[in-house]
Amino acid sequence: MTTFIAEQASVDPRAEIDHDVEIGPFCIVGPGARIGRGTHLVGNVTIMGQVNLGCHNHVYPGTVIGGEPQDASYQGSDTRVIIGDHNLIREGVTINRGSEKEEGVTRIGNHNFLMANAHVAHDCYLGSHVVLANSVLLGGHVRIDDYASLSGCACVHHFVTIGQYAFIGGLSRVIHDVPPYMLIDGQPARPRCINVVGLKRNSFSGKAITCISEAHRLIYRTKVGLEEAQKRLKASDQWTVEVTKLLDFVQKQQDGEHGRARDGRRAA
Repeated sequence: MTTFIAEQASVDPRAEIDHDVEIGPFCIVGPGARIGRGTHLVGNVTIMGQVNLGCHNHVYPGTVIGGEPQDASYQGSDTRVIIGDHNLIREGVTINRGSEKEEGVTRIGNHNFLMANAHVAHDCYLGSHVVLANSVLLGGHVRIDDYASLSGCACVHHFVTIGQYAFIGGLSRVIHDVPPYMLIDGQPARPRCINVVGLKRNSFSGKAITCISEAHRLIYRTKVGLEEAQKRLKASDQWTVEVTKLLDFVQKQQDGEHGRARDGRRAA
């Protein structure tokens, strides 16, 4: 199929538009945009700055991708947004480009679902198969690993890391790192239990789920400490790959500042 650009759209001739792209009415595509094949901008979508939007993405009206970072220290340099393939980005989503800190890139992977009015701030990293429900707010430099899900109106503090397969309850105030496989909720949010539903949906074995549950009990209920938890889990033959990832994550979190492993990067 050929590329279609509506008459009412404004596409800079310097933008790179691949085959089979559809750009609906009242879209604005700036000179730094690169749009991959099969991507559909439904209408009234704004792409500004250096934005690489991959293949087969579906972007709905009111979305703004590549706006300047909302960071008082930003000096106007040529930072970027890089988005992968097969992402669904609903109405009113805002994705700011990177600041001049770290790599200067806001990066989003593949097969993610960003629901209406979600905000992805500067220098954030989203893996793949991530869900941001309506009005989720991510502060700058947030990292979200694969298959994590954030419920509506959750707010995530700068430099927080959210582990894979984690689930964040609606209206949560997330100020600390979220270990993988955990379900957290509250203001501030705390691990309540493991994300059993998410793990089952993603074909985790019964043994893996049992071992993760026991690790959660030892760390967050019994509170025996990481070293003792490791000993007990190994002694009971519950030391799995998933448990290793969980305890490694918690160790890095504890080694960090303010409950955030990456918070030290703020000063850097």
